Amino acid sequence: MTAAGRALSVELCTDEAEFAALAEEWGRLHASCPSATPFQTHAWLHSWWLSYGTPGGLRLFLVRRDGRLVGAAPLTIEWRPVPRLVPIGGAISDFRDVLLDEADAEEGGQALADALAGAARTALVDFRDVRPGSAVEQVYRHWRGPRCRLRDSTCLELPALPMSDLIKRLPTTRAQRIRNKVNRLGRLGVEWRVVGHDETENAVRRLIELHRLQWEGKKVTPEHTRPRFMEHLTRSVVPMARSGQAAVTEFLLEGSVVAVDLHLLSGGLTGEYLYGFHPRLRDSKLDVATMLLRASSELACGGEGRVLSLLRGDEPYKYRWCPETVHNERLLMAGPLAAPLLAASVSHATARRAAKKVLRRKPELQAHG
Repeated sequence: MTAAGRALSVELCTDEAEFAALAEEWGRLHASCPSATPFQTHAWLHSWWLSYGTPGGLRLFLVRRDGRLVGAAPLTIEWRPVPRLVPIGGAISDFRDVLLDEADAEEGGQALADALAGAARTALVDFRDVRPGSAVEQVYRHWRGPRCRLRDSTCLELPALPMSDLIKRLPTTRAQRIRNKVNRLGRLGVEWRVVGHDETENAVRRLIELHRLQWEGKKVTPEHTRPRFMEHLTRSVVPMARSGQAAVTEFLLEGSVVAVDLHLLSGGLTGEYLYGFHPRLRDSKLDVATMLLRASSELACGGEGRVLSLLRGDEPYKYRWCPETVHNERLLMAGPLAAPLLAASVSHATARRAAKKVLRRKPELQAHG
């Protein structure tokens, strides 16, 4: 298909082999899109498709100018609960987006909006976990049919500063407690290192095993225990580490690996994606959160405007560092025939959010009863 009256062409790719062959030019496009996160790399998305994709469901919208890839919307079709075009990457990806070359962002966003409108006459286009400033906002801006923005997941972010500077941002009493915990790490002899590219696969496997041990007997994200997640993570992180888009850190105590932390990297973003530690660290009175953040802060440092993202989730332990709260959005777009689906999805999302607020308040009400 072609974007009428424009120098850009838009093609729809549904072939998995063609998707695999896009790695090199996808990498160039990713590098030219300022808002791109690690979750839009070819290694991450193609690996996700191999582990989670539905046969026949691939919908890659590729924007080209004179043959050069200047935009991409990596989507899949879902039929339940309603027909939807959604980004590939799924729930295990903290941010979902399209890619647009900075030099062609305006026209590319218009071309994608036109192409998606044609493909979604009877389906929703549903982007969850859209980070502020994402490229898909260009598509949303050019959308001429029914559309809606909703608040979605919460992320917490810190400036990419050395640990000593992060501590200075804290209230005095808390800052002293953290300094004491940092000093204890030194007394115990905790060491850490970013593993080499040839060690990445084994390190990721150790991470998953330590994550399993860490959560044994507790409520854990079920997907993190499944073989397909392990396959995806090892398959994607190895090439990402080789290209500087991932870093796996091992922590050693008395010569043994006791924790492993995975960061995903892109542009000015360092995201702490997943970690695992041996339960015996709890017995050593070692503060795992401080240990991880100290190493993360060293990894993230390196330029003005960089951020260390704790990614999705507002768990209480993250707030000890006084992070900035960033709200992701959900962007819903529909063709005229899919307008009822849009209204139903908005009503459902609003009802779910209201129910969650009630559940959060319930313990408070009981405490004051």
